[in-house]
Amino acid sequence: MKKLFVLIACISYCGMASAQETADSSGYQFTTVKELKVTPIKDQARSGTCWSFATLAMVEAELLRMGKGEHKLSEMFVVYNNYFEKAVKYVRLGGKGNFGPGGSADDVLHAIRDYGIVPQEAMPGLNYGEEKHVHGELDALTSAYANAMLKNPNRKLSTAWKNGYRGILDAYLGKIPENFMYNGKTYTPTSFLASLGFNPDDYVSLTSYTHHPFYTRFALEIQDNWRWDLSYNIPIDELMQVIDNAIDNEYTITWASDVSEKGFTRNGIAVVPDINFPELSNSEQARWLGLSQKEREDQLYKLDKPGYEKTITQEMRQIAYDNYETTDDHGMLIYGIAKDQKDTKYYMVKNSWGETGKYKGNWYASEAFVKYKTMSILVHKNALPAALKQKLGIK
Repeated sequence: MKKLFVLIACISYCGMASAQETADSSGYQFTTVKELKVTPIKDQARSGTCWSFATLAMVEAELLRMGKGEHKLSEMFVVYNNYFEKAVKYVRLGGKGNFGPGGSADDVLHAIRDYGIVPQEAMPGLNYGEEKHVHGELDALTSAYANAMLKNPNRKLSTAWKNGYRGILDAYLGKIPENFMYNGKTYTPTSFLASLGFNPDDYVSLTSYTHHPFYTRFALEIQDNWRWDLSYNIPIDELMQVIDNAIDNEYTITWASDVSEKGFTRNGIAVVPDINFPELSNSEQARWLGLSQKEREDQLYKLDKPGYEKTITQEMRQIAYDNYETTDDHGMLIYGIAKDQKDTKYYMVKNSWGETGKYKGNWYASEAFVKYKTMSILVHKNALPAALKQKLGIK
């Protein structure tokens, strides 16, 4: 999403609670409570396409859940189609909309619904001499081209401008395949989608903010929501219940979050440390209060072992959103639940930064972090508790 950040893992399915433990040298020890099956970690590399990686990671996990086997789907097929539609809308709006590499989970559903999908091998999107995605040049060219159209040098748009723009996408990402061979069969993008049995209309976006009424839908006011897609607005405690209910019923969750927080480390831990935690003995409290604010923060953000976290409220979420302290940075996949040695709950997260960090591309995000920094989620409608589903009018 907008800061070019982005994120899951290849882990076996666990139908019941697992005794598996993951420990690291920093002192965290995680015990898996429930872990859903997902496809291997991918790497968005130097591209701002986390929204495509995260959402297709969910689609791939859904295909596993549905018994359709393991498939690696093409993120760049989705990116190509959205980049084209974004340019058309940007020019139509006279440059007043957002134009950049970012996007949302709903953008992936739109592409699948309108164009189908292809396997990664049919469109890897690496036509420009790189082994990994490096989109600096592509993003600069598409932006320059779209802005040239806004200047309207011919005093009207030519019939060639869209083909010219597609030419840039073709050169870098490759042409959209009309037909391709996969596992010994010939498909089109739409016939391949039909063979998978994936229905993009089965998925809903949810968020939780108080500047719109709960149990209604609104367009989340973030730059990357360039289509102005709608999300269901529900209280944060109910949003957390949706996540838990989804995992309990075998559904993974596309997670849009803020990862520019100090508590979101590059080593696989995401927490919200509390500088004012109360549970100290008299001697410990005396030592702690004797430290400066910076010294206390330095101690907390060492994150060398589980510590105290803030208690998150609906009001805290809203203040952070309104003050730009929570921003739409990154998309990832939530695929399980774990606990640390202090019995603190964490969500298991698959990222799209390659096999980096202590957990080889996976993150452990505390319940407090997810509650505080979730912008929105995308999940199968059947993952919602029945009462909430009925209240929202979802069938």
